Amino acid sequence: MQLGAMIPQNDIGGTQGALRSFAAAAEEYGYQYLLAADHVLGVNVASRPDWPRDRNTSADFFHDPFVMFGFLAGVTKLDFATGVLILAQRQAVLAAKQAASLALLCGGRFRFGVGVGWNPVEFTGLNENFGNRGRRSEEQVQVMQALWASPHVDFTGKWHRIEDAGINPLPPGGRVPVWFGGHHENTLKRIAKWGDGWMMLALPAGPEAQAAFDTLRRLTEAEGRDPASLGIEIWTSTGAGTERDWREEFLFWKRAGVTHVTLASTHGRGGHQRIAGRTLADHIDALRRYRAAVEDLL
Repeated sequence: MQLGAMIPQNDIGGTQGALRSFAAAAEEYGYQYLLAADHVLGVNVASRPDWPRDRNTSADFFHDPFVMFGFLAGVTKLDFATGVLILAQRQAVLAAKQAASLALLCGGRFRFGVGVGWNPVEFTGLNENFGNRGRRSEEQVQVMQALWASPHVDFTGKWHRIEDAGINPLPPGGRVPVWFGGHHENTLKRIAKWGDGWMMLALPAGPEAQAAFDTLRRLTEAEGRDPASLGIEIWTSTGAGTERDWREEFLFWKRAGVTHVTLASTHGRGGHQRIAGRTLADHIDALRRYRAAVEDLL
């Protein structure tokens, strides 16, 4: 199992110093990767009094993940993952180019986590269709995988047309691992067909999560693929419970076949509880405490 940490951008900000310090602490304590959330636009809640309190707004800080990881690639040896980048808001060819460039700069240490998003305001601002985002993202993944694998591509789909053209640079090995986030049945089907892994963010440790993993494995076998080739990532936090509780949860995930555990200390939805502190020191302390609690289980 790999242990990673979400960069708490909304708490520590996005200066070079803050990012460098958080990455250095994660590396020192033995974490393997850093994960970044993604949003392009945030709404002004002053004009939307009914906006859900647990959803992001213009007050929340999000670096562009490719830019931030491009900087961090030069200051840390940790791996990187988007968790998740909202692919259907972006042009597939451009996203493929950005992912390939990052993969080259960091020596292939990048997992491309993608999702369909939930906020129609972002899609409107980026001139993309919110209504077909799931179906369109399926084709986007196929476009990206084709572009990564070959210098020149001919592709004709419902939403994309490429006529004997390609991107340069290509990623190391001709691929970038694509992981899907989300919990709709269609998400699991997309992973089974085209994915390298699942970022399972909402379900707590227990029978429901185990049943979802079993469903994904059945769907993957039905596609003629080996379920053991898929990774599974979950998020956790030190915001609730004790070190003993963290260990018990970790052991459940390990028995369930989870491959990546991400300490997401600012995530406060889907049964997760964020930590009380918001300083860089608070987040570095959370890194230290969690790693110490599960170190012998890795």
